[in-house]
Amino acid sequence: MGTDMHLQEMLREAGLRVTKPRVAVLDAVHAHPHADTETVISAVRDRLPEVSHQAVYDSLHTLTGSGLVRKIQPTGSVARYESRVGDNHHHIVCRSCGAIADVDCAVGGAPCLTASDDHGFAIDEAEVIYWGRCPTCQTAS
Repeated sequence: MGTDMHLQEMLREAGLRVTKPRVAVLDAVHAHPHADTETVISAVRDRLPEVSHQAVYDSLHTLTGSGLVRKIQPTGSVARYESRVGDNHHHIVCRSCGAIADVDCAVGGAPCLTASDDHGFAIDEAEVIYWGRCPTCQTAS
């Protein structure tokens, strides 16, 4: 992604204390879009071999809560993390291999869909997941 200085600045701007695990987790999520927790842990351990699973989980939770990382969990999938935040984009998931790709909002800015009845809620995000088969899986069958 970027330099450690850039990642540290992102943490500071979000009002978070800068720690080695947080910087490493943020870097891993930027480097591996739609990564599951195990992928993030592996990437972080390449950089910080001594880091615990719990430190990575805690960092992911903190970064998600602060809006620096977005957690998605398509039906039947483990939680995945991405650094693309704030634009209310959507995802397409392959039913065969589980590959995930970003899909830009279909209509305008966030939320890009209008609920038929908002029941008094102030809606700020719409989540859409498209399902299908990726080109590789289509070719394989």
